[in-house]
Amino acid sequence: MQSSVLRHQMNVIVIHKDGFLSGDDGDNLLRFATSAEPLAAVIFDCINDSVFCRRNNNNIIAVPQSWAAELPRTELNVMYYEKDLPLLLNTKDRLKAHSWLVILNGRFITRLNYEWLYKILARLEADVVAVNLLPQLQAFYEKVLVTSQSNFVGFRRFYSDSARPVPIPNDWSHCLFIKTDVLNNALIDGVLPLAFPQFIRNCSSHSLTVRGLDVGGTLWDLNTEEGLLDLLKAKLKPVVGPRHRFSDKESIEISDSARLFGQVLFGRNISIGHNAVIIGPTIISDDVKIERDSVIKASIIGPGVSIPPNGLAQNRVLLNSHSYSKQAGQNSIVENIKSGTINGLGEDTNNFRTWPRFSYARSFKRIADVIAAIIVLVLFIPVMPIIALAIKLSSPGPIFFKDKRQGLHGKTFNCLKFRTMVVGADKIQDRIRVLNQVDGPQFRMEYDPRVSTVGRFLRNTYIDEIPQFVNVLVGQMSVVGPRPSPESENTLCPFWHDARLSVRPGITGLWQVCRTRQRMKDFQEWIYYDTKYVKNLSLKIDLWIFWQTIKKTLENFIDQF
Repeated sequence: MQSSVLRHQMNVIVIHKDGFLSGDDGDNLLRFATSAEPLAAVIFDCINDSVFCRRNNNNIIAVPQSWAAELPRTELNVMYYEKDLPLLLNTKDRLKAHSWLVILNGRFITRLNYEWLYKILARLEADVVAVNLLPQLQAFYEKVLVTSQSNFVGFRRFYSDSARPVPIPNDWSHCLFIKTDVLNNALIDGVLPLAFPQFIRNCSSHSLTVRGLDVGGTLWDLNTEEGLLDLLKAKLKPVVGPRHRFSDKESIEISDSARLFGQVLFGRNISIGHNAVIIGPTIISDDVKIERDSVIKASIIGPGVSIPPNGLAQNRVLLNSHSYSKQAGQNSIVENIKSGTINGLGEDTNNFRTWPRFSYARSFKRIADVIAAIIVLVLFIPVMPIIALAIKLSSPGPIFFKDKRQGLHGKTFNCLKFRTMVVGADKIQDRIRVLNQVDGPQFRMEYDPRVSTVGRFLRNTYIDEIPQFVNVLVGQMSVVGPRPSPESENTLCPFWHDARLSVRPGITGLWQVCRTRQRMKDFQEWIYYDTKYVKNLSLKIDLWIFWQTIKKTLENFIDQF
């Protein structure tokens, strides 16, 4: 039934020229977006891709008459208007009874579950429904609850799209649904008034039921720089290696020394100078000149724009050459990208580190790890049978516990420990997680019922981690480094994930010797100290952590007696 409704509806995409929707009739982003190639092709392609517009013969795009000369070719049926929209004359032969006429606001590209929405519209029993999209009402959207002091309390995840009734808006909504059975009463002599208050007054005078509705969905505002850039990133998703599309390859001059990365769309008559760098997703319009040593990243460059030598356009929409201005820190950013630092351009978010081949972090640290692992394992070989016997006598199960953790560059390995808990401890944890005494993804209880008597002694003296020196010996771990964690914990914070996986995880680390165990701050300290260690990794800090660990281990061992 719902699919039948979709087939019989008709959609009109109205690009408004007046009011708050697009400002004056001069230069504005909406007019630029629908006229500048190849950006306009992307915009109309997005409209065609929407669920509403799968059947082009049932869709119309209404454009101001003054924009007629600028509009590029499109598969959609185009009509032009001066003041109001003579809608019925163009639609009466295509409409079916008990279907919908949908007026889409051309300022926005929208994505939502329309079949689900029609079920809601049917329950509303309204003649006209003004629908606005809110990303916060989408499925799998997480709602976070915090205190007045901005402290985290908890979050709730919604597993289906939501909708809520709201007052009728003051201006055109993202989508307006009009029942075809009442269309003659909603219009004025077959004309759709583009002044929204006038349209609502006309509906009221004919006793039509009008409702407002907010629903979950995604939208991009074509009249804002942020909206255009977000649409660009969604439509031209990042790819590995260059991927280019040319309107006319013969009219494009690209210097042999220029470098292109990711998806880039080119118009016509484009010149790219020596050593220029262009990083997708990016759109370069017609008649653009990019001078030598310039850098373009994730931007939309309008027709006729000229980027000067050593210029930078990062996350920008440049309508014309006058809108270009030098960005703060431009020189250092350009130098970084030309030296290969492309990720995190101009941002301090790239925490993944690399070191020279013959540096301490990459070579000498590994040699020290092997020597330390051999010494510790040789020293503990005589007492390992005693530890194994004590574990067996205290609780049934294996002597060693193996857990999947992520190591260098995200490679998984079995992290070894002497078993300190009862078998099936992970299942018990699910039931007692409400008693967790720390924040973040980890679990900790001062008196954990899953820990055996022998296991508690092994934990307090850190003897349970002695088998991890086998992981160190085979190159899966280091003596000093971030705590080894499973993928589920590492992916919670991307910048933390990048930092931790750029080094081998350690048996001990900065967090282990510096943490305060303050209530609800453990996870924050964990992230802080792990990223701080990676940023400042050196022989000096490793020796300091190693010495602090020895002192702490001896103190804990003495405290057991």
